[in-house]
Amino acid sequence: MAANILNAESVTHGFGTRTLLDDVSLGLGAGEVVGVVGRNGDGKSTLLRILTGQLVPDAGRVTVTGSVSIGALDQQHLGEDSQTIRDVALFGEPDHVFARHAEQRAVVHALLPGMDLDRELRTLSGGERRRVALVSVLLGPHDLLVLDEPTNHLDVEAIAFLAEHLAERTRAGLAMLVVSHDRWFLDAVCTRIWEVHDGSVDAYDGGYAAYVLARVERQRQASANEARRKNLARKELAWLRRGAPARTAKPKFRIEAANELIAGEPPPRDKLQLEQFATARLGKDVYDLTNMRYVVGERELLTSLTWSIGPGERIGLVGVNGAGKTSLLDLLADRREPTAGKIKRGQTIRLAYLSQAVAELDESDRVLQSVQRLREETRLATGRDASASNLLEEFGFTGDRLTARIGDLSGGERRRLQFLRLLLEEPNVLILDEPTNDLDIDTLTVIEDYLDSWPGTLIVVSHDRYFLERVTDVTYALLGDGTCGLLPGGVDEYLDRRRRSQEAAAEGGAATSAPEARPASDAAAERAKRKELARLEGQITKAEASIQRLHAGMAEAATDYERLATMNAELQGAEARLEELEEAWLEAAE
Repeated sequence: MAANILNAESVTHGFGTRTLLDDVSLGLGAGEVVGVVGRNGDGKSTLLRILTGQLVPDAGRVTVTGSVSIGALDQQHLGEDSQTIRDVALFGEPDHVFARHAEQRAVVHALLPGMDLDRELRTLSGGERRRVALVSVLLGPHDLLVLDEPTNHLDVEAIAFLAEHLAERTRAGLAMLVVSHDRWFLDAVCTRIWEVHDGSVDAYDGGYAAYVLARVERQRQASANEARRKNLARKELAWLRRGAPARTAKPKFRIEAANELIAGEPPPRDKLQLEQFATARLGKDVYDLTNMRYVVGERELLTSLTWSIGPGERIGLVGVNGAGKTSLLDLLADRREPTAGKIKRGQTIRLAYLSQAVAELDESDRVLQSVQRLREETRLATGRDASASNLLEEFGFTGDRLTARIGDLSGGERRRLQFLRLLLEEPNVLILDEPTNDLDIDTLTVIEDYLDSWPGTLIVVSHDRYFLERVTDVTYALLGDGTCGLLPGGVDEYLDRRRRSQEAAAEGGAATSAPEARPASDAAAERAKRKELARLEGQITKAEASIQRLHAGMAEAATDYERLATMNAELQGAEARLEELEEAWLEAAE
């Protein structure tokens, strides 16, 4: 094992009467990637600031071996307004210098796509400025990177690139400390996890999946009284083990122990039961979009979109930045009008929309009072009664935070409160735009648990791949060309399509300097292909409707076992047919 390049010995630090770190000792070796997790306010960022020398602890010491260079990405803006992107990200190097290095070129193209490197920082948005800071840290000659929420303001594609890039760098000996709520990212890059809680730091070997298992084992062995958190962790572990092969192919934890822990653990949610509840609350129709177009300026974000969204569907939306994801959510929420076409909404819709802004909260109000005014007692979808104070406690509001002014809350606390208030309104359609922003992992697991038993139509836009796969059943993509397409293969398929699209564009740009007239035979062939796609889409819609009818019929025939067996056989045939149609659609689309 490599010697440590950074050590903390008996570190203690607090603010006011609260001790965030109490006699903490730990070390980090070359090539190690440590993910730092914990609830907001438990001391993650404080720990990073102490380890990087930005903050002197009240007691203890931190030592860095030799001439180790540390690059830090924190929550503060980097650079002066008058500096350019080139000055900060590329240290002033001209194009012909940095472009000679394939690795630097790849980082710039992936994380600063289409940006003029000579733009001044004053002209950038907060997200763009954050990306510039990340590129600057990645391209610096550092031995240790300390990254505080590096995936903020990155889309799914950029996060996948970042994970792959960092994995290559760590194989060459780079060490990293990462604070992130993106659990997919933590599992992709981390070799260890540090959990900061109650003044201490617990270390776990492996990535996020290994951490979930080890935490559950520790809780069980210690017979902890935190039943709520234990059950959430068990449910999450069960989902991890039953999930996609990409997650389970990394055996960082003991399979036997995991299987023992989840023995008898039901799936996170009963899809059939939730669909029945949703149909009862919503009827047959939720949204029907017909030939809808939406144009902003000279850009056509949505082109002739026809889409039917039914009761109980749980939809994830992905796409490049600027493709129109938030615009589509606003259209569904009746906050914008389509340029052409129409949107038919079900008459019984009761919509709750979690936007990226938190401006709708009254900053002069108190936390508990703002929730009590909505409803003192609420019956959750699980049938469990819960008081406002109990719900607030589960969402992390305890002690003096219950009576705090909303204006004094952090961004993560406001986001938690905003989500809780939406749940108390008992909506039957829930639209979430980047719901994981500013939330810690423990809060995300609480939200996921509530969504597991929430009966309604759910539409989520998120760059948090883990959250998206965890709470939704189907994924659609806005690819930037005005289309919205189904992704049977989920986020992996989206990334693969984007990769192939970029490669094809690069090859096409190199091969064709001037457009040529398309032969008539090519045009006819393309028309035939589009016709075949339309035919397949129609058959897929019919197959999905047939499956929904069979589910409803099976629910009605729950006590008629003979009829139930016949319908089950029909259902298996219909699902197999749907799978064949989706594969045929994918081949035709490619």
